[in-house]
Order: sequence, then C-alpha cells, then structure tokens
Amino acid sequence: MSRDRIYAQDHQALDAFAFDEAVARVFPDMIKRSVPGYTTIIPMIGVISEHYAQDNSQLYDLGCSLGASLLAMRHGVKANNCKVVGIDNAAAMLEQCQTYVDEDANTVPVELHHGDITNFPYEKASVVTLNFTLQFIDPDKRQALIQTLFDAMLPGGALILSEKICFEGGEQSLQEQLHWDFKRANGYSELEISQKRSALENVLLPETAQDHIDRLKNAGFSQASQWYQCFNFCSFIAIK
Repeated sequence: MSRDRIYAQDHQALDAFAFDEAVARVFPDMIKRSVPGYTTIIPMIGVISEHYAQDNSQLYDLGCSLGASLLAMRHGVKANNCKVVGIDNAAAMLEQCQTYVDEDANTVPVELHHGDITNFPYEKASVVTLNFTLQFIDPDKRQALIQTLFDAMLPGGALILSEKICFEGGEQSLQEQLHWDFKRANGYSELEISQKRSALENVLLPETAQDHIDRLKNAGFSQASQWYQCFNFCSFIAIK
C-alpha cells in the first residue's frame, strides 16, 4: 500500500481535490487514515448486502472508486442471479478498480461503468451503496438522484448511504477537532491536514444527519435511519 504524501509538501497554488492518478495510487492509505470508521463500514456493507440482495437483481455501488464497497457487496450477496454494478466518473480510479475485481476470486458478475451516477439507467436494484459519494454531488441534484434510485429499487430493497456530516452549534467544532485528532494519530502533519481541508473546501459539501434522513423519507423510503457514526462520519440505511 503506497503511503499518502500528496499534501506533505507546501503547495503554493493549491488545486481543488480531484480523484486523479495521484490519488488513485494512495487511496487505500488515504481513506484508512482519513475516514474514522471506514474499516467498520466496509465489511458491514457486505453484511447488509447479504440480508437485502434479492434473486435476479442488481446491486449498485455508486462512486465505487477502487472497489472496496463493491467487493464487500460481491462477497456478501448470496441471492441467485445477481450482478454488482460499479459506476464512477474518475477513470484513474476505475482502472485500478478493474484490477482488483480481476484479482478477486468471487464469481458474482461485476460490471464497471465510467460515467455520471446522476444520469444512469438503473433497474431492478435490490441494494444500492453510496459510500462517501453523495457529498461530492451538487446539492441541487441530490434529491433527484435519491428519487431515481428509489424508483429503480425493488420493494424491500436497501440503500446504504455513508457521508461526512455537519452539525448545529458547538458540536460542529467538537467533531471537527476529534476528526483532526484522528488524522494526527494516523501520522498526518498539521500542513497535510490544513492543505487537504482547503483542497476539499468547495468540493466536499456535507449536510446534517437530519438532512439525509429527510431526503430519504421524501423520496418514499418507508424506513430511514442512522446505523453507524464515528465523529463526523456516519452511515444510514433506507428500506423501500
């Protein structure tokens, strides 16, 4: 695993964060050291997929990046005649994802698509995962995307939504500080933390947990709840 050193040097002109080749090379290390709870969420996606996958259906991983949640879904599904579909708009991430899929011994069919998750022909979905993906979508497009996914989902299907969230009042400062402490404990310097935060400032746009719950319920999900939280990162599950 290559170590993330992207922001270890002072960048005089700091570009907006992008899922490019440099990020793809270090992404497993980056996300493990940056996202508290990630190593818990990934295997639980497999557990949830096993419970909710239905025969003759599709399982979608939207913003699949290098395929961690996609492979968890692939290994979790026990229903018959299922296919796991990964979609991402970053070619560098998908290229590496295909390598991991090819090396994986599981036989559940997988398709990878390079494209826009807000404009894809979803069908017969029993499980859909957005694992730290919606936060990078234009806020004005988020409700329409969730509605599209609900409409494409089979009754009894599940949507898994993991996100960085924000808070009201003083809790925002507390949770931010704890997150930065987590990154320091994982070896990131003050410069790295500061520059990464600046690079993400207008790219990753978090919302409150209630915003997510309301959006899921407005789309028509009969149940929508938060099943996991570690500092300012959490995961929700919604059932049609």
